Amino acid sequence: MAKTKRDQDREAKHDEIVAAARALFIEEGYDASSMSRLASTAGVAPNTIYWYFKDKDEVLVAVLDAEFSASLEAYLSLSASNPVDRLLWVANKLERVSRLVSTVHSRLEKSPTIYAWHEQFHSLSEEMLRMELQQAGVAKEMIEARVKISVFTIEGLLAHRLPEEEKRAICAALLSV
Repeated sequence: MAKTKRDQDREAKHDEIVAAARALFIEEGYDASSMSRLASTAGVAPNTIYWYFKDKDEVLVAVLDAEFSASLEAYLSLSASNPVDRLLWVANKLERVSRLVSTVHSRLEKSPTIYAWHEQFHSLSEEMLRMELQQAGVAKEMIEARVKISVFTIEGLLAHRLPEEEKRAICAALLSV
């Protein structure tokens, strides 16, 4: 069934709110971005946001979904590059949105919505990492341990900013056979 003008307008307004929230949350942080500030940035009345989202955590999940979708599309276009370059790209992409990553981790125990998103994100990203490790020739019996080591290492890279060449060496070590 074709979308009506009202459906299209609703979808466009939803996307505008998400785009405004994405910019605010990445640049200034989730906690520093009030719903009234978000409404102002999106060019809507504050109560309008609640027509589209139950609460601020639901806005955050929409932002995370938008960021993940854009990143996944870009990641898939890297498929011809070498695995180290792809893993380094992921680490750098996560570093760029480190405020979102920190917010997700700080809200896990407070928000079932955020917790569910985080679990789904890890499930998908860990499966992608398994495929990378298999393609790199890592022994089957080592893959699960390498997935966990890699996740912890990438999260550590977010907490401890390193020069690009050091990050590259770490990514190469994670994918070495």
